[in-house]
Amino acid sequence: MERLKQALQAFMKRPTTWIGIITALMFQIIFSLIWMTGYDGVTDRANQLHIAVVNKDQQLGEQVAANLLKELPFRMSRLDNLDAAKQQLDDRKLQMIIYMPEDFTQKAASPGGHANIQYWINESNPALIKSMMNGVAEQVTAEVNKQAVAAGVKTTLGVAAKMPEDQAATAAQSLAERVTADIQSTNAIHGMNNQMVPMMMVLASYVGAMIMGMNLEQSAMAVQASVSRWRRFGARSIINIAAAVVVSLVGSALLLSLGGQIEQGFFHLWLFEMLFLLTFMFVSQMFLYLLGMAGMLFNIMLLSAQLVSSGTIVPRELLSDFYTGLGSVLPATYAVEGNMNLLFGGPGVGHEVAALFLITAVAVAVSAAATGLKRSGRARQKQEAAVSAK
Repeated sequence: MERLKQALQAFMKRPTTWIGIITALMFQIIFSLIWMTGYDGVTDRANQLHIAVVNKDQQLGEQVAANLLKELPFRMSRLDNLDAAKQQLDDRKLQMIIYMPEDFTQKAASPGGHANIQYWINESNPALIKSMMNGVAEQVTAEVNKQAVAAGVKTTLGVAAKMPEDQAATAAQSLAERVTADIQSTNAIHGMNNQMVPMMMVLASYVGAMIMGMNLEQSAMAVQASVSRWRRFGARSIINIAAAVVVSLVGSALLLSLGGQIEQGFFHLWLFEMLFLLTFMFVSQMFLYLLGMAGMLFNIMLLSAQLVSSGTIVPRELLSDFYTGLGSVLPATYAVEGNMNLLFGGPGVGHEVAALFLITAVAVAVSAAATGLKRSGRARQKQEAAVSAK
C-alpha cells in the first residue's frame, strides 16, 4: 500500500498528469457548451428550409400550389421551370421540389383516376433533410388528397342517381385515394455507412491533425537548441505536406476497398482529402505556433465547433446565425460539402477548393508571423541583457 501511495505521488508531481486530467475535463466542458448552444432551437428554425413549388396544371394544381405557398411553414418559392428547380436542388439551394404535372386535375377528377404529386429530394445532404422532407411530402399528399376527394364526392353525387350499382361501388372505392405521392431521390446514398462517411472523414482528419501537431510541437521543443526556428518551421511544413499525401491516400483507398460510394472517382476524392487534411494540419498547428502546447485547448474548441457548424450532422440552415457564420470561416464546412459532392453527387468542388486554399494560406501566414515575432522577442531580450551587463 505504501508503494502504491508513492507511485501515486510520483504521478501527481508530473505536470503531464495534470495536463491529461485538465484536458479530459476541458473536453467535457467545451463539448457541452458548444453542442448545447449550437443545437439549441434547431427544430424552431425549420422555416429556414427552402421548398419550391412547380405547377403545370391550371385548375386543381393551381389551387394546391397557392395553398402550399401560403400554408407550409418553410421558405416557399414558386418556380416555372422544373429543370432550373432541379439545378437549384443539386446545388443545395433547395431542400425539396413539389411538382404538379399538366394532367393533375384530369387524373384527380376522373372516376377511377389517380393523380401523382411528384417530389424531388436531394439525398446528398445531412440525413435529417431527407427525413424531414419525406414527412412534409406525406403531409402535403394527405392534405391534397382530402381536397381531391371532396371534389370527387361532389362529382359522384351529381351522377349517383343514374349510376349502376357496380359502377357506384367502383366510384366509392376510388374516392378513398385520389392523389398519391411519387417521391424521387437525386444523388441517392446507399446505406447508413455511406451516409456517415463525411462526418467520419472530418472527425478522423482533424483529430489526427491535432495529435500529429501536438507531437510535432514536442519534437520542435526537443531540437530547438540545435535547429534554428525557421528551419524547424520549414521542416514541419514539409512533414505536413508529405503526411497529407500518404494519409489521404490510405484513407481514400480504405474507403474504396470497403465498398464506399464514390460518385466522382477515386482520384478526385484522394486529391480533395489531401487538401482538406493539409488545411486541418496547418490550422491546428497555427494555435501551437501562437500559444505552444496551450494551443491544444483552442484545437479542442475548434473540433467541437466544426462538428456543429459544418452541416455534417444537422443542416446548416437550421443553426443559429452565429454558428452559420462561424461555419463559413472554418475548413470543416468546405470539407463536408466537397465530400458530399464527390461521394454522392452534386456540383463541382471548385468553390470548396478555393476556400480551403485561402484558409491554408492564412494559417501558414499566421504561423510564420508567430515564428518571426517569437524570434524577434528573444533577440530583444538578449539585447536588453547585454545593455544591463554594461
